[in-house]
Amino acid sequence: MSSLPSRFEVPVETTWDLRDLFPDEAAWEAEFEGIDAARQAFAAYEGRLGSNAAMLLACLTDLETLGARLMRVSTFAHLRNAEDATHPPHQAAVARVAALQARIDAATSFVDSEILALPDGAMQRLRATEPGLSAFDVLLDDLLALRPHRLSAETERALAALGEVLDAPYMAYGRCKFGDMRFEPFTDGAGTVHANSFNGFESRFETHSDASVRRGAWASFTAGLRAHHHTSAATFATEVSKNVVLARLRGYASTEALLLQPHKVPHTLYRDILDVIQAELAPHMQRYARLRQRVLGLDRLMYCDIKAPLDPEYNPPMPWDESCQLVIEALEPLGTEYLDFVRRALTQRWVDRADNVGKSSGAFCASPYGVHPYILITWSDTMRNVFTLAHELGHGGHFALAMKHQRFVNMRPAMPFIEAPSIMNEMLLARHILARSQERRLRRSVIMQVLGTYHHNFVTHLLEAELQRQVYALAEQGGSITATVLDDCQGRILERFWGDTLELDDGARMTWMRQPHYYMGLYPYTYSVGLVASTAMALRVQQEGTPALQRWLEVLKAGGTRTPLELLQWAGVDMTSPQPIRDAVAYVGRLIDELQASFD
Repeated sequence: MSSLPSRFEVPVETTWDLRDLFPDEAAWEAEFEGIDAARQAFAAYEGRLGSNAAMLLACLTDLETLGARLMRVSTFAHLRNAEDATHPPHQAAVARVAALQARIDAATSFVDSEILALPDGAMQRLRATEPGLSAFDVLLDDLLALRPHRLSAETERALAALGEVLDAPYMAYGRCKFGDMRFEPFTDGAGTVHANSFNGFESRFETHSDASVRRGAWASFTAGLRAHHHTSAATFATEVSKNVVLARLRGYASTEALLLQPHKVPHTLYRDILDVIQAELAPHMQRYARLRQRVLGLDRLMYCDIKAPLDPEYNPPMPWDESCQLVIEALEPLGTEYLDFVRRALTQRWVDRADNVGKSSGAFCASPYGVHPYILITWSDTMRNVFTLAHELGHGGHFALAMKHQRFVNMRPAMPFIEAPSIMNEMLLARHILARSQERRLRRSVIMQVLGTYHHNFVTHLLEAELQRQVYALAEQGGSITATVLDDCQGRILERFWGDTLELDDGARMTWMRQPHYYMGLYPYTYSVGLVASTAMALRVQQEGTPALQRWLEVLKAGGTRTPLELLQWAGVDMTSPQPIRDAVAYVGRLIDELQASFD
């Protein structure tokens, strides 16, 4: 049995190089102290923002500069912690950044309060007399939309000072998941002993072709989760309670209304995504589950079998270098500027692909303004890795373009658009592979990867969103959120979606313990928005070719200067109707038809 190496034992070329952020710890420390000092200068603006437009512009510009500096300091701390959360100095740095954020929020909370306290028409006059304020149009419009829900200046200052405490559930979840959870080794059917970890299970064992490996890892994984069952539920419940209380304090009709406001989409889109996909996708996925059980020859299909490969003997390794070249070729239609980012990301150590003790699970992309994106992934030479890499490069390419063409305050669009560029890259990758090969097993493998993307976004994340919807409704009615309640709720959601095609065990009911998205507002449903949008966009590209891709690039460059639905409308996708949702679900059905035919 081999155990995971420490961070210091993995090859340096498989790790990211954070020196582009800060050359060393001393430079980070100096900037940290500089930011802490800079926040105090905002006292000179307090009480004066309504006096003239030049004063308001100066304050907003300084606040923007401070925000960009804080983003780089925060990103450095969080990336160090993501590479090894067991290292106490990394944990301490993340905590220090959270405290710094709270101090800045408290020191600058007067900005929003003073702007919102201006009499009717005053802000319009200020904006009319100072052209420079136009750079902050989105920020000011978003702020003014919050006026009905704003509390007194003193209360807002107190809430800002409590920012670190209000973010504590997310911090506690991460500490538990990456610092405390341990998974016992397990023995497969051949007598081989395997080390297990969060990353190991999700990147290798969950999709292993050997049922004894898959199920042995699952038993180990479930036991590791169970050891933190009640603590995790208490953390989840605290996050829910926090949001429910804040929604009531601010006078929102519901917690969903509070959490959806920054998304800038109508509630009907949120509702349609949840209702239409669950109702219309479930029959397709149940059919897929029955196909999986038949092809794999299993007497019963367990929850841990739903990602098992259908053609286990066809599993060509995907080494890093070959995979990078494949991704570059697939993304070539996006043009020189986009490809320049991709090549640099893959060759200049902007990607961390090692596997070591304490490393964050899953994959993500961080994009500190003024530097460049960083990507975390755990590489295991699989086709799934290739699609995940293309996905994260989609995030990186999006923000690299937005950073180049927008200032910090306008870089990031609202959350429902965030996943569209990343999933679009997966669509381009699949199209590239399928266009160049008629080999049956390869095509079948790629179709399964595409179905894996739909499963990830239309099932895994969507059912997370459904759990959120039900849990928040329960909490608003005064119900208690406990481990048993969460298990039961998760079990009912899975049972309704999968019907009798899956055998649900305790591990399936504890699925809510696996994802951090519950601590990011209503993030989970946005994956489905992105997949619907990218499915529709891929069809546009197929129909129109280069003109559609050129529109897409312009949309990426726009950053957050338009709402999600406006960005998609610009690209040629109308999300005001549920029809694109139904079209995407129908496309999944056609993929399953083709896959089923390949086995008949």
